[in-house]
Amino acid sequence: MTFDLFDAQDDVEPATEPIADGAVVLRAFARAVPGGLLADVTAVIAAAPLRHLVTPGGLRMSVAMTNCGALGWLSDRRGYRYDAVDPDRGVPWPPMPDSFMRLAREAAAAAGFAGFTPDACLINRYVPGTKLSLHQDRDERDHGAPIVSVSLGLPAVFLFGGLKRTDRAQRLSLRHGDVVVWGGPSRLRFHGVLALADGEHPLLGRQRINLTFRRAG
Repeated sequence: MTFDLFDAQDDVEPATEPIADGAVVLRAFARAVPGGLLADVTAVIAAAPLRHLVTPGGLRMSVAMTNCGALGWLSDRRGYRYDAVDPDRGVPWPPMPDSFMRLAREAAAAAGFAGFTPDACLINRYVPGTKLSLHQDRDERDHGAPIVSVSLGLPAVFLFGGLKRTDRAQRLSLRHGDVVVWGGPSRLRFHGVLALADGEHPLLGRQRINLTFRRAG
């Protein structure tokens, strides 16, 4: 898998769209951050290949995942957790690239969360038909830090719900380079992704890559 520079044919102006108290969509924000972001995604995946994790109930997740940073998110029969070691390779996760750290910090600051320093980045790959059910990000020790989620590749419909699973969820269309940040009173809102529609992105082909930055430790 090889990524090049950001697609120049989509002329999208950066914009900030509030979606809830403490939550915003930063349109095209990732496109304005130089430093080899896509090449760094390729390098991390080469070092720690994508894999399909298993839920505590024994179900295989449809989204392929890997991590970089001091901690990586894991799921298996023992439960959900963070660990400093990649269990598939028996070594620490790849370090978080400078381009990742810069993007996460600048996006968090733009959303009103200055001083964010993530120690974990979960990388998810979606292919057509793949989805992610509504869930909360609550395995982190520090719920005072925001979540920064970066969309790359095919467009997706992001579900942003309330503090209860049964709350009605907003449906937000996300495109290549869009960043969603949520924290404060929105930090534990349920969220997910509808089944990815088929398509062909000029750079990433028939897939969507999502980078989710967290302060886990």
